[in-house]
Amino acid sequence: MREITIGNHRVADDTDTYVIAEIGHNHEGSLDKAVALFRQAAAAGAQAVKLQKRDNQNLFVRSMFDQPYEGRNSYGPTYGRHREALEFGHDEFSVLVDVAEDLGIDFFSTAFDIASVDFLMKYDLPAIKIASADLTNTPLLEHAATTQKPLIVSTGGADMDDVRRAVDTVLSISSQLVLLQCTAVYPAAPSDLNLAVIETYRQEFPNTVVGFSGHDLGPEASWIAHALGARVVEKHFTLDQYRPGSDHHYSLDPVGLQQLTRGLSRTREAIGVPEKVCAENEAAAIRKMGKKLVAARRLPAGTALTAADVAVKSPGDGLKPYQLQQVVGRTLTVDLEEDADIRLDVLQP
Repeated sequence: MREITIGNHRVADDTDTYVIAEIGHNHEGSLDKAVALFRQAAAAGAQAVKLQKRDNQNLFVRSMFDQPYEGRNSYGPTYGRHREALEFGHDEFSVLVDVAEDLGIDFFSTAFDIASVDFLMKYDLPAIKIASADLTNTPLLEHAATTQKPLIVSTGGADMDDVRRAVDTVLSISSQLVLLQCTAVYPAAPSDLNLAVIETYRQEFPNTVVGFSGHDLGPEASWIAHALGARVVEKHFTLDQYRPGSDHHYSLDPVGLQQLTRGLSRTREAIGVPEKVCAENEAAAIRKMGKKLVAARRLPAGTALTAADVAVKSPGDGLKPYQLQQVVGRTLTVDLEEDADIRLDVLQP
């Protein structure tokens, strides 16, 4: 069965969408801003908030760590110093775990390396996210899978061979996997999203929960993703889309996140169930606008009815038009005035 539990949330084809507010480093290195983001995400209806965790000193080659990094989005003179300025450690994570618990919202993080997986496990977070760039990082996938935590894996920049390899790697160790369709374009245009891949994943991996990690602007594609079978949606989240930083401009603000969550709920309501029935709240309209079989003019008893003797008129509270052949050729046992209902009990057998 396609089902997984993240924190206290069951996620499956028959549930609401599990919404992850991806804060990333939109907290700008400020614990106070991170707490405000947690509060706003919970108020907007997200089920989870997510940060990013890197062991920066060991993650990058020295030339990349030391390369100059200047401009509006920089928080340090080199790329490594920039990353370090945005990195949260034990002090911040300890506070944020408590904040999330108080808010009743799940809190976890993307792990960009094995050391970060081990760091996150110290807080017993309910899930681990693996970024698109690490889909081919099978050592990281293997290490994360051994935690037996749900792994939420994005698939941007990949082909199906990459996806299959990653899925096989995780499932050989743990069944706890969510696979997200993603496009590594920031921001992504509608033509970049390829939401039809959601169905491809659902067909190829029938026991795996499938979702959507969207770098698009606005909530609409996520609503479509739910309709296609996505049950986890991840969207970047900020308090101010105009702040310096590489992610703010394509992130949802609190109003946008609320629109996303409410729209996902309406989407599920609109999809409904696959059984076609006439609902109770349709009955009045169908009676008013529907049709029935009535006498086309005054018809005396003994009349052998022809099609010309029968009219089809509203309201639809009598014999249905598809029953016309049950009427034609039979004889009336009573007089009928024009527009009177033709009923089976006034016809000879």
